[in-house]
Order: sequence, then C-alpha cells, then structure tokens
Amino acid sequence: MGIYTVIQKIQLPHESRWINDDIRPVEAERRTWGFLTFNNFWLLINCSIATYLTGSSLIPLGLTWWQAIISIVVGSLLATLALVASSLAGAYYHIGFPVFSRAVWGLWGSQFVIWNRIFLGIVWYGFQSWVGGQCIYLILLSWNPTFATDIPNTFPAETGTTTAEFVCYVIFCVISLPALWIRPHRIQSFFYISSTVTLVFFIVVLIWALATMGPEGFGDTLSNASSMPATGGPNSTAWLMLYGMMSTIGSIAAGILNQNDFSRLAPKPRHAIWGQAVAFPLYSIIGSVIGILVTAATQNRLGGEAVWNPPTLFVSLLEKDNSSGTRAAVFFAGLALSISQLGANLPGNALPGGLDLASVFPHFINIRRGAYIIAILSPIVNPWRLVNTATIFLTVLSGYGVFLAPMTGLMAAHYLLVCRQKVNVDDLFIGNASSIYWYTAGINWRAPVAWIIGVVPTMPGFVAAVNTSITVSDEATELYYINYLYGFLVSAVVHTFLHWVVPDRRLDAFVKDGTPAKEVQALYNQRWDIVIGQGCEEDVTGEVQRVKGVDV
Repeated sequence: MGIYTVIQKIQLPHESRWINDDIRPVEAERRTWGFLTFNNFWLLINCSIATYLTGSSLIPLGLTWWQAIISIVVGSLLATLALVASSLAGAYYHIGFPVFSRAVWGLWGSQFVIWNRIFLGIVWYGFQSWVGGQCIYLILLSWNPTFATDIPNTFPAETGTTTAEFVCYVIFCVISLPALWIRPHRIQSFFYISSTVTLVFFIVVLIWALATMGPEGFGDTLSNASSMPATGGPNSTAWLMLYGMMSTIGSIAAGILNQNDFSRLAPKPRHAIWGQAVAFPLYSIIGSVIGILVTAATQNRLGGEAVWNPPTLFVSLLEKDNSSGTRAAVFFAGLALSISQLGANLPGNALPGGLDLASVFPHFINIRRGAYIIAILSPIVNPWRLVNTATIFLTVLSGYGVFLAPMTGLMAAHYLLVCRQKVNVDDLFIGNASSIYWYTAGINWRAPVAWIIGVVPTMPGFVAAVNTSITVSDEATELYYINYLYGFLVSAVVHTFLHWVVPDRRLDAFVKDGTPAKEVQALYNQRWDIVIGQGCEEDVTGEVQRVKGVDV
C-alpha cells in the first residue's frame, strides 16, 4: 500500500483547505444545546477541583475570607460579561472560535491565536488528567490503604511524583479515552450524569464538613485578622483584592476565549446568552466558596493545617482513620471526583482543542481525531510539575490571562464594534484574496498590533510573579494585578481605533452596505442550514459548492 493510498484513506470527506464537517457553520440538526445543557456545562467546569483551588488559594495571599469571597463574586461577574461578549458570533452565526478568529486576525493570521489555544488545551488537559489521577488514587487507597507503599517508587524526588501516583494518572487517561468519542451535539446525556454526580458530591462534602467540624469550629482560614494596609501599593488589601478578581477571571480565561465553540450549538441565541449569564457566575461562586468553607471546617481536625486540595484532604482523613466507614467515604469521594474531572476535561479541553486542530488540518482531522491528539500529546507538558502549591497554581492561572485577555477583547470588539454584528460567513472559508477577510496577505495587521499593546506592558509584572528573584517597580506589579481588565479593554480599544483610522476597504463596505445585522444573520443561517453529504450538491444557492471548491 503506497503513501498516496494511505493518505486517501485517512482523508476526510467534504473538506477543503479551509473547511470540513466539524468546523463549518452548525446546521439546525446539530443545534442541540438548550439552556439546561449550558447550565450543566458550567456546573461541570466551575464545580471542579480547579475552581475549588482557585477560590481557596486567595487566602494564603493575605486576604481574609470575606475579602476573598468579594474578589470571587466581582471577578465572576466580570468574567461573565467577557464570556457573553466573546460568544455572540457563535450564538448568532453558529461558527466556532477558530473560524471567527479568521474574521478578526485574517485567514492566515488566525493561526497564531488558534495555535495558542491548542497549546493551552494540551496543558489544561494534562493538568486536569493529573488531578483526575489523584482521584483514582483515592479509589485505590480506599481498597488498600497501603497501596502507595506496595508499589515500589522508581521516580526521582525531583519529579514531584511517585510510581503509584503515575499509575493512577495513566489509569485516568485510559478510562477517559472512550468519552472523547462523544460529539459535542450529542453530549447531553453525559452532562446529565456527570453534572448530577458533581453537584450532589459538592453539596454532600459541604454538609459533612460543616456538620462534623466539632466544637473547635472553623480554623483560622476564616479569620478576620489581617496585617496588610488597606491601600498604598501592591501589597495592600485593595490591590490584592483586584489581583484576586483578575485571578478568578484568569482561571477560566481559556474557556472564555473559545466559547463560540459551544454557543454555536444553541438553537436560539438566547439559549447561549442566558444559559451562560446565569450558570457561569452561579457555579463559579458556589464552587469557590465551598472550597473556602470546607477548608476552614476541616482545618482543626487536621492539626491546624489548611488543606486546599480535595484529594489531599481525603488522603489525610484516611491516614487518621482507616476504618471501613472512612474507606467507603473515600471510595465514593474518589469516584465522584473522577467523574467530575472527566466531565470538566472533555468539554473544557479535549473538544475545543480538537476543533482547533480540525480548523488547522481540515483535510485529515475532525473533532474526534483532534481530541485524541490532544490527549496523546498532553503528557509532554509534565502535568505533575505544573502545580505544587495553591499560590503557584494561582500564578499560573493569572499568567494565562496576560495573553488571553487581549485575544478575547479583540474578538468582542471586532464583532460588536468593528463589524457591527455582521459576518460574511462564506468568506471565512475562502482562502484567497477574494475573501474580505484576506486583509493583507491573509493577515489583519491591526489585530497583532492591538494584541501586543495589550500584552507587553503587563509582562514585567508577570515575569516577576513567576520568578520571585526578579524585582520590578510597584507600578509594573499593579498593572500586572489588573492584567485581564487592562489587556481586554486596551486591545479592544486599539483594535477598534485602528479599524476606524485605517479601515479595510472591503470589510468597511460590507459593514456599511445598509443591510441590517439581523438580515445578514438570517441569510447565512438559511444558506448554511444544510447537512453536508446529504443533498449538498443540489443546494439551490450554490454557495456551499462554491465555498468547498475554493482551495489554496
């Protein structure tokens, strides 16, 4: 069998250099995400160990519990605004993040932002899988409390893991593989099961922690004492609260950026808009506050140590009491947390990463193949090294916001201000100068300029946060503390300003042709409401054939 024959066999049907079945606008048949589906999606994403850690890790920075909760609430509300704004193109035109990125950055310029999101998908999938391995570790410990010592450790101490933990990580990765086969428009049943288990578990854990904390009450995690000044520099309460708000947004920055991938599946725009506007802040706040309360309620029974990570908490409880009742509780906790991690990892990382890869290689990769590629590549990031303490975890999450906030601001500004909610969907799949999104050699130079202006000023503070041996000015640190807000707004304003001062002639003509946005939306929704491969060639508009036939 020759190489050409192999290539022919793995090549996907109904594709060109710019389109295949998974990245094209979603037809009505696959628009299956109603309000409840979005609710379950955000329940899984935000009622998770990652959100639990993000909220509770604000306190070690020096904030009191109520200051941390204020930061979480305000940060969640700001994140909701960014989330809804960045998902409107998908809700109205049923196109995903990598496709709409072509309108913002240009047909070729979009590769920059797409590859950034692919990298984040690999990193996040690896991290979430490692945490899932810790949940499997709980299950095996509940069966055999000496499991960790029964397996000889062959890993050096500097790796940050043991053989037993690595085995659990591999187990979680393997049992995750069948779930990657699920297509986004058929994921509702999976969501129902996993979201129910997750919600019940978090409520039960909170009730258990509060009901069994004993006469000692809460630990000093809920202390009102603070030695920090109220204002007066980056080490003051006011600035650390701002940092907490931005970190709350940063923890979900990747999810905010790619929300068009899921809003495109909504039958009506209101399902995506209200399904996210209500569910996202609700579960973000609930998940984070539960983390703080459970940590405080279990602190005294663990010798005064505040244990933020749920798997570590249950391991500590098992070490104190390995009775059959405790072992049973640890087993069900491990099982519920494993389901929760799988429920967050699949839609949060595997599917968006798979769609991004499909948009880069539409000839050979669909969303399923892309999801498996993300899973296979994820171990290369050494996820066991990513997080050692809650504070480092918070720093990593904040760092994502430095790069992603400007990208999100560009998307929101381009849809709402530059193109005034009008998108020429056909031209998003035409890879030559006849497309209005070709700009200059396939790149909209305004987008990278606006992105750089949104990123560079925050970099000194970011570098100092990652490498504490580096000292920067208080002003640089304070700018970094508001990195998401700065990056989003500045890049949005600069992008809009550049399009106003130096407009692209063809895009400007399309936007100002007098056709209302609602008519443009209706036109392209009707035009693309056709199942490729089922009567496609007889489509009366001729547009699908034209778009499919263009290749570069």
